[in-house]
Amino acid sequence: MDNSALADAVLAGDRRALARAITLVESTRPEHRAAADMLLERLAGAGRQAIRIGLSGTPGVGKSTFIESFGLMLVSRGLRVAVLAVDPSSARTGGSILGDKTRMERLARTPDAFIRPSPSQSHLGGVARRTREAVALCEAAGFDIVLIETVGVGQSETVVAELSDVFLLLLAPAGGDELQGVKRGIMEVADMIVVNKADGDLKATATRTCADYAGALRLLRRRPQDPEGFPKAMTVSALADTGLDTVWEEIRTLVDWRRESGHFDAIRKAQARFWFEADLREALLARLRSTEARKALEMLSDQLADGEITHTRALAQMLHDHLNA
Repeated sequence: MDNSALADAVLAGDRRALARAITLVESTRPEHRAAADMLLERLAGAGRQAIRIGLSGTPGVGKSTFIESFGLMLVSRGLRVAVLAVDPSSARTGGSILGDKTRMERLARTPDAFIRPSPSQSHLGGVARRTREAVALCEAAGFDIVLIETVGVGQSETVVAELSDVFLLLLAPAGGDELQGVKRGIMEVADMIVVNKADGDLKATATRTCADYAGALRLLRRRPQDPEGFPKAMTVSALADTGLDTVWEEIRTLVDWRRESGHFDAIRKAQARFWFEADLREALLARLRSTEARKALEMLSDQLADGEITHTRALAQMLHDHLNA
């Protein structure tokens, strides 16, 4: 399938074509990168926009169960849902299990849902290197909601906030030191804290945990992009399908307010600048590593390691000699 036909198929909502398009943009081969850029340019003119929901949480909190139950609830309301799940990659082999489709079996069988697992590789922040492009492809394919699930390894996963319109932090009841551990960093960028597993013997504990987080959120300074009452904490049970409707209504309330107040577009513009600068940094490093500057880079690195030169002096020399800065 050529580039034009692939673009048309994605715009028509073909899930197989969407999967092929994401594979293309994730490829690191130079010829594939060029084709991917052309494809993204073709699709950018479609002007389609989904609600992007980022979701993070520590392993075992029930992210996959929550996403499946939440996604099925959204589909039942006539919405098309795409899930971009990032799996951790081995630091030794680079491999990933990519088992999200098996963990969300019911949602994976739903015609109005699309699940795509991707390896994190060496990219930090809980998302994969090309997650942003994958989000754009899902929007072009006509999905109403794009759920972005992070690796889920800790409080440093704030990069997903630069991809999302709404960022949910999923937590378990009775998390011990979690309140202390996440009150800075990821908690400061979360729009909603969702305490999962509020069922059975854990229901009362989940309610108390939610109250603790609600109190902690009140101590944080209100952000300009938040209406009164946000960020907020609430309880759900993904297993019993309770509280999911409330989460969706709160997301809609927040998104509608931001659109009416102009913050929605402003946030997306700020995110575009963030990713442009991130890509620029990567492109500059790639240029330095692939040209005659590589020897100088290695030499300065050795001098730094031996304590013969300071970081500031090495950086200034590299910029002056090879980037004309």
